[in-house]
Amino acid sequence: MNLPNLITVARIVMAVGVAPLILIDGLVPRLAAFALFVAAALSDLWDGHLARSRGLVTDLGKLLDPLADKLLLVATVVPLYILGTTPNEAPYPWFGGVLPLWIVIVLFGRELFITLFRSYASRRGVVIAAGPEGKLKTVFQLSFVGGAILWFALHSGARERGWAGGGWEGWLLFHHAFVAVTMAIAVALTVYSMLVYLWRYRRIGPD
Repeated sequence: MNLPNLITVARIVMAVGVAPLILIDGLVPRLAAFALFVAAALSDLWDGHLARSRGLVTDLGKLLDPLADKLLLVATVVPLYILGTTPNEAPYPWFGGVLPLWIVIVLFGRELFITLFRSYASRRGVVIAAGPEGKLKTVFQLSFVGGAILWFALHSGARERGWAGGGWEGWLLFHHAFVAVTMAIAVALTVYSMLVYLWRYRRIGPD
């Protein structure tokens, strides 16, 4: 349990704290959720850099790091999906104002499959670390999730403080585009990265 692994464990703890804050309708709690989410996301870059630069890469870290990423995804996407079905909440900036269930299934289905695949490979003595395409997928997933959290936070602030006008409308247009584009790329990379893992480790199988 070295420093990079401790940072990964801290990310797991932060992920647990994000979920309830997203569900509280208010600028302050949702900005707190956004800040905690950003800290957790940045810790993913930090622990990886420390592990590589200081020669602290361990099998435990290779297993904990993707687990922490998956937990952070669950702890944010599930509350965001719930908000899409909650009356009086701001509509999502795409798909008619809701987060489609099929996107949630694609995101979680890929993570569940890769987790089971990693477990199977581990029992056969092969540790599957996150590859570059998996890391890129994570970057876009985190970007779209962070944008969605901030979207709800700012709409809560608009209701509480009466934000309106050209500046506010201009920001909404930019925010709308950012979340929609990062979400589309994240979904595409989610599928692509799974196919890459399957091809790269295709020789792992029963004797």
